Amino acid sequence: MTMKILLLSRYSHRGPSSRVRFYQYLPYLSSQGVHVTVANLLADEYIEDLYADRRRRLAPIIGAYTKRLVYLLTNRKFDLLWIEGEILPWLPAWFETIFFHPGIPYVVDYDDAIFHRYNMHPRFLVRALLGGKIDKVMRQAALVIVGSRYLGDYARRVGVKRVEHIPSAIDLNRYPNTPAPKSPFFTIGWIGSPVTKKYLNLVNTVLAEVCQDGSTRLVLVGSGQLQLNGVPTEIRDWSEETEVADIQSFDAGIMPLPDDPWSHGKCGYKLIQYMACGRPVVASKVGVNTEIVEDGISGFLVNDKDSWVKALKTLRKSYSIRHRIGKSGRTRVETKYCIQVTAPRLVSLLYSATEGLR
Repeated sequence: MTMKILLLSRYSHRGPSSRVRFYQYLPYLSSQGVHVTVANLLADEYIEDLYADRRRRLAPIIGAYTKRLVYLLTNRKFDLLWIEGEILPWLPAWFETIFFHPGIPYVVDYDDAIFHRYNMHPRFLVRALLGGKIDKVMRQAALVIVGSRYLGDYARRVGVKRVEHIPSAIDLNRYPNTPAPKSPFFTIGWIGSPVTKKYLNLVNTVLAEVCQDGSTRLVLVGSGQLQLNGVPTEIRDWSEETEVADIQSFDAGIMPLPDDPWSHGKCGYKLIQYMACGRPVVASKVGVNTEIVEDGISGFLVNDKDSWVKALKTLRKSYSIRHRIGKSGRTRVETKYCIQVTAPRLVSLLYSATEGLR
């Protein structure tokens, strides 16, 4: 049995959400008779402007929206639409649903609480026009796929009939299980983007205290320029080719988050990357972090300065503890957070979304 899918992703392969939730699955989908045509919305230039904190240029965005509308109007020979979040961001639901083709079901995927972008927007007009948009998109879907419990609970509260959970995952073939080398220096690592580097300010005082002894440093991958007072920091550019090797240079990986609704919707991908490399993690006790990390087994969940400092110092003083926890984290990824486990389930769900229409 074969199936033709139109993938309406938000970004090209450069966008982390699109790459992790969609593109890395395409080879396996093809091997299973699922033929996917990709129609991403935003070009690489948009991400470059976003990461450089430049004003997004209007003309390319208008062009991208126009191209997507034309494509939807002229291409109807698909069994399923596979959508990243929404078809047309910042436009009302009634405008978007015009382009849902009768007889062609759609599956929508979420790895962020994008509904809060609208229903918690500081401007009343945005909340009034768009506050319920994602709810409507979800309710009309044949299937909603979510990356965390928080996202799934929200979908069910707004009346979605079918919600399935697929966590964000890595490809084990890209993440060799290599033990960290012993070193007189303790390297705390973080990987992310210029958009999420702000969360590191939450642990500036923590890192400064841990680094006081002179044997500890921080390595940031993909953050862009960032100054943390009292923290010796090395900043590296991100690339898909080097990200695994960069993480393997860490002794421990961190994921600080505030305790707010947006953070509760996140799917913890950086934690999964650290753990896939066999590195122990220290993470805020928030949202999906509490699902991914088994506290004291595959990492540490912390909620205040003292617990952050204690966890990092515990890892610093003992290579054997780092090795044991890192090994446990790797095992957890192998059993739950890799595409070798999630890809067959995804294929089954996509086929099931078309049942009754063949």
